[in-house]
Amino acid sequence: MAEGTTSRPPSAAPPGSDPESDAYLNRRTLRRGSAGWLLLTGLGVAYVVSGDFSGWNIGLSKGGFGGLAVATLLMGAMYACLVFALAELSAILPTAGGGYGFARRALGTWGGFLTGTAILIEYILAPAAISIFIGDYVESLGLFGLESGWPVYLACFAIFIGIHLWGVGEALRFSLVVTAIAVAALLIFAVGAFTEFSAGGLDDIPVDTEAFGASSWLPFGLLGIWAAFPFGMWFFLGVEGVPLAAEEAKDPVRSMPRALAISMGILVLLALLTFFAASGARGSAAIQEAGNPLVVALQGDGDPTALSRFVNYAGLAGLVASFFSLIYAGSRQLFALSRAGYLPRFLSLTSRRKSPYLGLLIPGAIGFALAAGTGNGARMLNIAVFGATISYALMALSHIVLRRREPELPRPYRTPGGVATSSVAFVLALSALVATFLVDKDAAFMALGVYAVALAYFAFYSRHHLVARAPEEEFAALAAAEAELERK
Repeated sequence: MAEGTTSRPPSAAPPGSDPESDAYLNRRTLRRGSAGWLLLTGLGVAYVVSGDFSGWNIGLSKGGFGGLAVATLLMGAMYACLVFALAELSAILPTAGGGYGFARRALGTWGGFLTGTAILIEYILAPAAISIFIGDYVESLGLFGLESGWPVYLACFAIFIGIHLWGVGEALRFSLVVTAIAVAALLIFAVGAFTEFSAGGLDDIPVDTEAFGASSWLPFGLLGIWAAFPFGMWFFLGVEGVPLAAEEAKDPVRSMPRALAISMGILVLLALLTFFAASGARGSAAIQEAGNPLVVALQGDGDPTALSRFVNYAGLAGLVASFFSLIYAGSRQLFALSRAGYLPRFLSLTSRRKSPYLGLLIPGAIGFALAAGTGNGARMLNIAVFGATISYALMALSHIVLRRREPELPRPYRTPGGVATSSVAFVLALSALVATFLVDKDAAFMALGVYAVALAYFAFYSRHHLVARAPEEEFAALAAAEAELERK
């Protein structure tokens, strides 16, 4: 049994809930072999694609075109390095725990819980924010005469959680179709926008002459680059969630690295096309605070065109794709943490269709309550980014630790560049974490408050009730036993 992993004796557990029994894990299993590399690639793109339609452009108001360009380049490098590291880690430990499982092996129970909690913050808050954006799109498009509000948010959670409850294969196929529509729309947008491209519009934001290092390309100075980090992330935020599908993947050791690499390549291409086409078509100043920057880039203040209306509808498809896939990711992270005892165990129960139904319904209820109660999508996304940056730093650190501490561990896939690659991801993730305080310090402190409550629960209760037979705990226990034998 791994250090810190204890469980109640059978006599103290309710009938059928003994964590050491086969029945415990049998009631907490996912449908294996449901996703090949194509569905996993679609999942990776789906997590992110909504960020191409809106959000990233706010970085123009923080750093200007040059500042956001540098920030996007650095954040793209961070995600690329992180994805290569995660590809290796997911081939070593292909379980639903994803980042939490990697950190559990490398950094112990505290490291696993810190990482898993940060990922949960990201994947519970982000869908809540996106449901608000979906409501705004529905209202702006005049669909069915609906206005943005709690009925639309409720419909989003009810319909798309219902599809997830139906089954993972059906859910991922739906996600792939919607994502394909959104990606096609981005490519069509780029073609249309480049016909009106003007390089002079890229640096048309007025210069803050008091900012250090300010110029037409860096209108807010060098500090603007740093402030734009969180918005450069929006072109890639969420792709790291692909390993959460490992237990439901076909041949995860081979398909997971392939899906991560291809999805990252697609996202880089979409980021370049969207960033340059939108900024050059109408000018950075015109789109820097627009809620639908691609539509503004196409039509400006004029009447809607056939292309702008198509892109507007496609933006709704992109939001649906990300909303849908982030619900999936959050449920799998919650499932893994619960199955291992880090969170209440009943949250990991699965249905006859092998869906973690409580892991879907409870985060969905929380997300709906946040959306309906606050209506502040931007604030929730900033909290999600804060959690994401913490998890990135810890996952990159996990790769470094395992490479140095267990160099002989079988690695079916090896990260190009090894520790140097994950070290770059680690440093950039910490830089992005600090940058979140420059954008919205209130959101950062709210996230810290949630973290503090979760850590108190872990410190005083759940770390004394972990389940040794959960896959991530067994993996860590095996490593500890092997290390003990080597010492003898």
